[in-house]
Amino acid sequence: MPKRVLVVDDEKLIVKGIRFSLEQDDMEVDTAGDGEEAVEKAREGNYDIILLDLMLPKLDGLSACQQIREFSDVPIVMLTAKGEDMDKILGLEYGADDYITKPFNILEVKARIKAIMRRTQSRGQQEIRGRIIEVGDLVLDCDARRVQVSGHEVNLTAKEFDVLELLVMNPNKVYSRENLLNLVWGYEYPGDVRTVDVHIRRLREKIEANPSDPKYVHTKWGVGYYFQH
Repeated sequence: MPKRVLVVDDEKLIVKGIRFSLEQDDMEVDTAGDGEEAVEKAREGNYDIILLDLMLPKLDGLSACQQIREFSDVPIVMLTAKGEDMDKILGLEYGADDYITKPFNILEVKARIKAIMRRTQSRGQQEIRGRIIEVGDLVLDCDARRVQVSGHEVNLTAKEFDVLELLVMNPNKVYSRENLLNLVWGYEYPGDVRTVDVHIRRLREKIEANPSDPKYVHTKWGVGYYFQH
């Protein structure tokens, strides 16, 4: 089955260039020119990955990303002309899996897409599928990739789930931020360790009754993070 990609950008030349290049690699490419159309198409189509520009008409990229995350955990790569670190972190905080700064090299885009698809595929092939882990009032369904806390479903992004799953499967093992970055995002990921801090913070906000005094995801100061009940 060819991989399906949704490219969202209001700059027609960029869309044309990306589409041509991805179709050379036998990918199916769909396009959208604004944030509202992107959300609509993401809801209707079954995509393997979405390339989403930050600056879009009608609905900006971050808002579109947030809305897509409400119903899908499809990998999302933000395309941004802004190079500031906080913008990158913010993009990831809204549920994006990765970002690429404009102007970009199309070969870099293709390499990044393939790396993300490889990770998504291998994640789907892991042997932990079908297992349900219960710790206290936290229930982790590794097969359906769903989390419940005290009987209520918690909506995690793909990366938040990956981080939690890794920590839960290895209780009391302390992972450094660099280690988590490599294991969850992959060695070729260009971001920095603050990405991990953002995801841990958001994870705690979603699964902990009191995020500032966590019951599950703990910090070992100066070392990293670990799971303990």
